[in-house]
Order: sequence, then structure tokens, then C-alpha cells
Amino acid sequence: MQQQTRVVIQDVKPQLDNGNYFIKRVVGQEVMVSAEILADGHDLMGVCLNFKHESDVQWQNIRMNFHSDEYCIANFKVEKQGFYEYCVEGWIDYALNWQHGTIRKIHDHQNVKSELLEGVLFCEAIIKKVDSNEKKYLKIAIDAFKNEKQYNLALAIVQSAELKTIFNRYPTKTLSNISPILKVYVDRKKALFSTWYEFFPRSSSEIGQHGTFKDCEKLLPRIAEMGFDTLYFPPIHPIGEVNRKGKNNATHAEKEDVGSPWGIGSQYGGHTSIHSELGSLQDLKSLVKKAQALDIEIALDFALQAAPDHPYVKVHPNWFKWRPDGTVQYAENPPKKYQDIQPIYFESEDWKNLWQELLNVALYWIEEVGIKIYRVDNPHTKPFYFWGWLIAEVKKKHPDVLFLAEAFTRPKIMHELGKQGFTQSYTYFTWRNSKHELTEYVEEMTKSIQAEFFRPNFWPNTPDILPYHLQSPNEAIYLIKYFLAATLSSNTGIYGPVFEYMIHEALPGKEEYLDSEKYQIRHWNWALQNKLTAIISKINQSRKENSSLQQTNNIVFCSVDNDQMMAYYKYSDDRTNQTLMICNLDPYYNKQALVRLPIEYIGNRPVQVLDLITGNSYWWEQEWNFVELHPAMPFHLFKIELS
Repeated sequence: MQQQTRVVIQDVKPQLDNGNYFIKRVVGQEVMVSAEILADGHDLMGVCLNFKHESDVQWQNIRMNFHSDEYCIANFKVEKQGFYEYCVEGWIDYALNWQHGTIRKIHDHQNVKSELLEGVLFCEAIIKKVDSNEKKYLKIAIDAFKNEKQYNLALAIVQSAELKTIFNRYPTKTLSNISPILKVYVDRKKALFSTWYEFFPRSSSEIGQHGTFKDCEKLLPRIAEMGFDTLYFPPIHPIGEVNRKGKNNATHAEKEDVGSPWGIGSQYGGHTSIHSELGSLQDLKSLVKKAQALDIEIALDFALQAAPDHPYVKVHPNWFKWRPDGTVQYAENPPKKYQDIQPIYFESEDWKNLWQELLNVALYWIEEVGIKIYRVDNPHTKPFYFWGWLIAEVKKKHPDVLFLAEAFTRPKIMHELGKQGFTQSYTYFTWRNSKHELTEYVEEMTKSIQAEFFRPNFWPNTPDILPYHLQSPNEAIYLIKYFLAATLSSNTGIYGPVFEYMIHEALPGKEEYLDSEKYQIRHWNWALQNKLTAIISKINQSRKENSSLQQTNNIVFCSVDNDQMMAYYKYSDDRTNQTLMICNLDPYYNKQALVRLPIEYIGNRPVQVLDLITGNSYWWEQEWNFVELHPAMPFHLFKIELS
């Protein structure tokens, strides 16, 4: 039967797909909730925002403020990891209506003796809920409302702010209406702010041999000095020997070829085994521990696929789709072919055991080694609801675990993965280069509903992708691309050392590295320092020291009278930290422009801007200011010092 109520609650925001999915926050952030509240007639309504953590029994509530006749808002802060629930409750506030109506009659010089007796009822209804001082005030009010000799005192009390405050604080929610309950998932801060560095552990040795976890330990100080807090390894498991790929993705492997780490599994083990030449499980644990001492977390690759000689193929053949000729169709992404990889068949009749095994793999590295971050390979080629289930199951036991989706695919698919629980996602930033492209793309992610669930992670390059604009030794291109990645987004990463060493040789006509590390061991001069390593280090240090750079959705683009230059402003939630970024997008020529300060946010007053890269400082006293940038240092990273 329909519940009786006079209040209509609609358009509660934020919510995803009518509440079918949860929004996201990190510990310490706020959720701003809005709703439209309607009722018949002209009575005053009361509205509150109810919220609680999943572990709490009691709901907390905050009165919502009306910003128009129907539109109201309120904020609540999330202070613990896990799920919070929230909803909007509305009611006709009869006590406030009584007070409002009585005051109007008083101003009209009407006698309100009868109305005062009604007021007694409203006061008595809440007198057991109030504190001692409020109780004294209500008793005085009740006595005055009943006693004609105290009529003037009663009129004063009716019109008092004190009585209105008490009625607001202790509402009688007669015939209230409550919106459906919505959810927000709260992660640790690293979900919002992280700086990733990827390299192949087998290339960590400077001499002509297979790198090991011990070699990786020697590189940790370099990574820490450059300001990276997350070290991501491609798969560390035994590599298949059947259909192994040769150098440059050759379909025939020579005896000495090491194969692709994504061709997982051989006679030596599968997804819970370590490639023997990398070292032992204990070596990995040691690496994780030493990285933690430098505030670096190790992220592993979670790639759900198998080489033809993976143990799963023999032990669980029904987890693969066999063709009439007795073979399994290898993975393809035309024109790319992956003969060394067999896709897992998620439509298997044994899917429940398959799902449980893959969950066990994820839990193994978390519980055995202490891994808290996974980069997930091609999640868009596996069922969405599988990911929703797996991520939820992992977070029930280990809420600190984060998942980065490597999904360069259609936007709606990337968004669905975010809704299913992926913490972060790769993006199209890799291919966005012009002012218009960058501005439009970032605005779409930060000013639309995407901001509630999709956390971008900007990577200029990956082992799979050498974009055409990086197929050049022009240092300015690399400086510009990293600066944009690291200041537009609070989550960023690079595949190194090829990025900072400007390795740019590509397969002809393709966005792929020549002599790719995916198929061979490379030996790098890890001690090499250059301008890129120095500037990347300064940018990363600035990110750590300035909270305005530690979130993405707080971005404001500034007007610039040159299409080859862009500027944008960021601020911390409390406005105590503010930064202004200006970038010359032309890697070949000087550019000049007038840049408009965002006076709507910082006020129309003189400001001092300190360049965090060069250390130079300037006073800007006007709304519009002249800037010139040379490709040798194509950007300013300003900290705004208000006078």
C-alpha cells in the first residue's frame, strides 16, 4: 500500500544509473548531495541528509539548505574506507509552519491566544529530546503560551531565533518521505594521487644477463629520487615456450629468445609462480619491503590469459574454448596477433570454479607478498560482472587494494569498468595533444557525471604504445607531455627508462617500439642523468608538496589569447594551496600570450607567483599578464602566493 506523505523527493545527486552503481571518494573528501523537494500547498518543508558508514548502526543527519524554492544541498565528509550509505529525507515541518504563520498574524496585529496553545503542543512534543538549557527555555515558553498574563513574553518567544533553532534541531518528522539509499565507496588516498613508474625487471641488470629482483632493489633509490611512489612490473610469471614470440613480435622464436611476459605459464608454473630467473618468492618479498621503506609500492600485473603450455590448459581444459580441429583460437586484436596467448573462456560451464580460481590468484599475491596494487591487463575483454564480483570480494578482505584498468577501448566500456569498481583507468590522454583536444577531454572527465566514478591515470607512453608525436628525439615534446600528464591529472605514470631517455625508434608506420622490451631483454645505463630526469623529479616533488595537484576534478581552465598555449588553475579544498600551470604546446618555437588570472577564485588583487621548477618569482598585479615560453623550458608551474 502507498505510504502517506505530502513530500516528493526527486533528482537526488550524485547517483549513477538510478543507484545501480556507487560513486567514489577517498578518505577525507566530501560528498555534496543535492535534491529537488516538492510538496502541495505552501507549507514549510524540512529536509535532511542521512548518512552512515557500513559498519555503523546509527545514521547521522545534516539539515539541507534550500538554495531555491525546491533545490537543496548539504555535504558530508567520508572518514573511513569502505562503503557509506546516504539518502535524503523530507517532511512538512508543522512546528516551523506554526511559528511562521503565527509571526505573520502577530505582524498583522491579530490576537494569537489560540495559536499560542497550539505552540504548547509543539514544545511538549520535543521537550524530552533537548538538552538542559533548551529544556529550561521550552518550559518558559510553555508557561508563557498558557498564561494570558505573560502574553507579551509569549509573543517575544514565538518570534525568537532561539525557538526556531530548537525546532530546526529537533524536528518532528510527521509523514516523512525518504529517497532510495545510495552508496559511495571510499578508498585510501592513493586511489586519487599516485605517480607510477613501469619497467621490466628482466631488464634491470646493467650487464648482459637476465635481471633479477635483487637488481631491481638497486634501482629503488633512483625511482624514489625521481619522485615516483608506485613501481609497476609487467607479469613476473613463467613464460610459455609453445608459440613463444621472437624479437619484434616475430612468430618464430630463436633458442635464446625470452618471449613476452604476457604469454603466462609453462611447465614451470602459472599465475602463482615466479619466473625462475627473476628470483625467489623471498626475493620478491624483500624487494617489496625495501620499496616500502622508500615510500614506494610495488604494483603487479594481473593478466588473465594463458600460454598454450600453461598448467590450466591440461588441468582445466574446459576453461578454454576448443575448436573442432582440437586447437584453441589464439588472442587477436587485428592487425595484432598473439599466437603465444590463449584467451580464457569465461562462458565455460565450470565458470564458478574459474572465477574462484582467478580470485584466489589475486588474493595469493596480496596475502603472501603484501601487494596492494594491480594493473589489470585488457579488462575490457573479460565480463564486466566478473570484475564487479572479483573487486568486491578482494575489497571485503583487503580494502587497501587498488585496481588500474588498462583499457584503451570505447568510452562506454571504460566507464562501465569504472562503475564495476576499478579504482583508476588508462585514458586517451596518450593521443590528446592540441589545446582544444586536451581541454575538451579533461572538462568531460571532470565536469560531467564521470567525475563521480572514473579516475583517469595519464600515461604518455606504455610498452605497447609509442605514439607518433613521441617518435622524435625532440626533448621539448617529452617535457611538455610529462608536464601535462602530471599536472592535468593527479594520477600519472610513464614507462621507463625509455621515456626519460627519449627512446623513439619505432616500427615503420606503427605506434610501436622497435626492439620492444615486450619480446627481448634490454640493458640500460641506469646511472644516466639528463634534463628529463631532473625536470621529472622536480615536477613530481612539486606534486608531493602541493595538495592542489593531488586531485583532478578541481581544475579550472584559464583564458589565453594564443591557441598554442594553455593555462589552468588548481586549488586545494580549503584554498590554502593554489597552483597555476601555463604550457607552450609548440615544441619548436617561442610562444607569447596574455594569460588571464582566475580572479573568480583568487580575488581581484595582486599575487606573487613562484615557479616551482626554476625558482623564479613574479608579481602579477593585473587580471591579464604577459607570458613568453621557450621550448627549452616550455612551461611554468606556479605556486600562487596571495598578498
